[in-house]
Amino acid sequence: MAPPQGQMRPGRQLAVLGAIFVVLYLLVFFSGGASGGWKDRLEPRLGLDLVGGTRLTLEATNTLDGRAPTAENLERARQIIESRVNAYGVAEAEVVTEGDRNIVVSLPGENRELNEVGSAAELRFRKVLQIADGSGAIPSPAPSESPSATPSGSTSPGVTPSGTASPTPDAAASASPEAGGQGGGAPTPSATPTPTPAPTADEEVPQSIEEQRRAVEQKVGAEAWAAASGLQAPADLSADPTLADKLKPFAELDGREVAVLPAQLQFNVPTISCVQLDDRPPASISDPEQQVVACEGGYAKNLLDVAKVLGTDVSDANAVRDQTSQWVVSLNFTGSGQDKWTALTREAFNNEGQACDASALGDEGKCRVAVVLDNEIISSPQIQGVLTGNSQITGNFSNAEASELAGYLSYGALPVTFEAQEQQNVTATLGASHLRAGLLAAGIGMLLVIIYSFFYYRLLGSVIFLSLILSALLLFGALVVLGRQIGFTLTLAGIAGIIVSLGVAADSFVIYFERLKDEIREGRSPRSAVPRAWIRARRTIISANAITIMSALVLYIVSVGTVKGFAFALGLATVLDLLVVFLFRHPIMTMFARTKAFLSPRVSGLGRALPARSEQAAPSRNPRAKEA
Repeated sequence: MAPPQGQMRPGRQLAVLGAIFVVLYLLVFFSGGASGGWKDRLEPRLGLDLVGGTRLTLEATNTLDGRAPTAENLERARQIIESRVNAYGVAEAEVVTEGDRNIVVSLPGENRELNEVGSAAELRFRKVLQIADGSGAIPSPAPSESPSATPSGSTSPGVTPSGTASPTPDAAASASPEAGGQGGGAPTPSATPTPTPAPTADEEVPQSIEEQRRAVEQKVGAEAWAAASGLQAPADLSADPTLADKLKPFAELDGREVAVLPAQLQFNVPTISCVQLDDRPPASISDPEQQVVACEGGYAKNLLDVAKVLGTDVSDANAVRDQTSQWVVSLNFTGSGQDKWTALTREAFNNEGQACDASALGDEGKCRVAVVLDNEIISSPQIQGVLTGNSQITGNFSNAEASELAGYLSYGALPVTFEAQEQQNVTATLGASHLRAGLLAAGIGMLLVIIYSFFYYRLLGSVIFLSLILSALLLFGALVVLGRQIGFTLTLAGIAGIIVSLGVAADSFVIYFERLKDEIREGRSPRSAVPRAWIRARRTIISANAITIMSALVLYIVSVGTVKGFAFALGLATVLDLLVVFLFRHPIMTMFARTKAFLSPRVSGLGRALPARSEQAAPSRNPRAKEA
C-alpha cells in the first residue's frame, strides 16, 4: 500500500532544521552583547546560586512628603525596584522586604547598576530657563550667545499630542509654582537654598545648610565668594581674566559642597562644572518648589524652573511607533497630573510665567521641558502645543533609547527614598558544588538511557542519541541568546526544569517506536509502517507536549522568583524538543526505512515485531494443502 499522500520530504525538513541552527548560532556569536573571546560568547547567563553576585540592602528613610514609610509604600517601592532589575521576570533578581524599612536586592554576576537601583527615586518635569557652558573651561562666546541650545545627543525631541500607554508609578505630592529666581539676568544668590541631603529634623534644615555654606565660603575665600555672589548672569571669563582667578577656588569643591550653594550661584559661576554638579547627592535638587541646576550631555548647565509636574503624576509610558514608523515615547497622566501637565505645556508653549531665555530654546524656537531623574536630565523635549490629553515625546530615538526613556518615566518615581546600608558579594561555592553533583547525576542518567536505548532499540537508539544531542544544542544556543536579549538567567531551578523536560522527550520516543512496531506486527513493511506510525503517534506526542507547555505557562504566570525560572526552562526545553521531533526524528526515520540495515531485525531493533522469513510467505488458501 502506498504511503500517505501528505508524507513530508525528509530533505526539506532537515534543511529547515539546519537553517535554524545557523541562524541561532549566528545570534550566539554575533548578536548584541556578544563580546570577549569565543568562550565568553558561549557562556549562558547564570544565576546567583551558580556564579555568585551582589546583594544590596536598602533602608527606607521617608516618603517624598517627609513622612515615615508605610507597608504600602514599601511594597510599592519593592515592585518598582523589581520592575527595574527584572523587567521580563526571568533575570532571577530577588527583591524582598525585610522588616518594616528594608528592601534586599540580589542580582547574579557583576551588577554595577545595583548601586543605583534605589537611588534613582525622584522624577521631575521642569521648564528649561537658560543654558550655560558646563565644561568648567573659559568659554569663547559671550554670555548672550551661550553654548548649544539643543538637547542632549543629536536629537531634538518634542512633545506632541497623542496616546497609548503601559506600566504605572504611584501618585503623591504636588509642586508649587513658586519661582526661586530669574532666568537670564535676575536675582542674586540669596534665593531659598536647596535642602541638605540628609537633614535630621525639619527645624534644623536652615541652620544645617547655613553651616555648610559658611564652611564652603571659608574654603573658597572671601574674595571668591564675593565675586560669585555679585554675578547676575553666567560670567564671561574671556572678557575678564582677573575674574577667572577669583572664581578658580570653586573648581576645587566636591559635589556635596556644590550642592549647598544656591541654584543661581551654581549656574552663574563658570568654574563650577558638570562633573561637580553630577556628583551632587540626588536629594540636593529634589525639592519641587525650588529652581535647580542640572546638566545635559555632560557639558551644558541648565537652569530649571520649579517642578510643576512630578513623576508620580505619570500613570503610563510606553515606547511605540508613530504613523511615520519612528520610535516615540507615549505618555499618559493621572487625573490631577493631566491638569498640571496641560498647565505646564501652556506656559512653555506661550513662554509665560518664568520666561525661558533664547539660549534655552530648541531648534524650532520653542521652550523645552526637562525630564529630570535625580541629578540627570534624561530628556528635554520642545513643547509644540498645549497638550490636553495623551502626549508623545518625539525625536530620533532608536527602539532601545525610546524603551529606556519610557522605563525612566514609568518606574522613575519611587514613593520612598532609600539609603544603601550594605552591599556585599555573594559566592557560589555551595551552588557550584550542587551544580557539579546535579550535572554528574544527569550525565550518568543520560548515559544509562542511551545504553539501554541502544540495547533495546539498536539502530533506533542512534535516533534517540542524535535527537537528544540536537535538542541540547538548540537549548544551549537559546539560553545564550535569551540571556542577552531578555536577561534570562539559568539557576539550579532552571536546570531542574530542563531535566524534567527529558522525561517528556523520552515519552515521545517510546510512543513513536511502539506505534511503529504495532504497524509492522499488522503485516506492513517498514517503509510503509514508518509514515503510518508517525500519523498515529503524532497526535499523542503533540497532546503530551502541549499539556506540559500549558502547565509551564500557568506556573510561570502565577509563580515568582526561582519557580518562574523553573517554569520558563521547562516550557522552553519542551518547545525545542517538539521542534526536533518534527524536523529531525520523523525525517531521519523515513530515511532509515529505505536502508537495508533497517530491514534486518537484529540491526533495526524491530526484531520482536518483524516476522521471521519463514512466516513472510503468503499463506495458502487451500485447506487441503496444509494437511498434505
